[in-house]
Amino acid sequence: MARRRPVPGPRSGPALALVVLAVLAPTVTGCGADEETRDYSVPDTLCGIRIDAEELTPFLPPGKKLSVKPDVDSSEAWCNVSVDGKLIVRTIQTWWQDGRDTAYFLRGQTLEPVEETADDGRYVYSDWQAFGKTEDCVDEKYEQELYTGIQAYGSDHRDADAMKRLIVSFTKEVEKSDECDEGAS
Repeated sequence: MARRRPVPGPRSGPALALVVLAVLAPTVTGCGADEETRDYSVPDTLCGIRIDAEELTPFLPPGKKLSVKPDVDSSEAWCNVSVDGKLIVRTIQTWWQDGRDTAYFLRGQTLEPVEETADDGRYVYSDWQAFGKTEDCVDEKYEQELYTGIQAYGSDHRDADAMKRLIVSFTKEVEKSDECDEGAS
């Protein structure tokens, strides 16, 4: 058994504890004092589509200002959610080729592997992004179906179960939207 080397000079247990406490106290109290807060409220709609704010909240970082901006063209609608000017989350609604599946659609949206599935492949998700296929949102004229997506690009939070819940509820809300109705006409 190795012998402990004696520490030169007298040291008592309580004195050493006070030295350690004096050194660590600013570090410990500094953590709580410098902790960032969320100074904005989390919306329950993103660009006109209801979203579960409780499920979205963990993906949003602390910050002062949240902004939600739509970016729409004839076949796609994105909704960009930024905190203090940094893109954190993007939702997607896209008209895509009829007769395809969600896995085919997501290949055009991301290069990252997305391997979890639900509802026989209707929803495909990972811990930071998810994609879905609407039911009965079909544009017969252009032979397209409406797909959805949520990507938490700028978030450090990862949670596959939350992403699954978000994409399922988001897709169901898109099915109730005017966008779904417009494709059917």
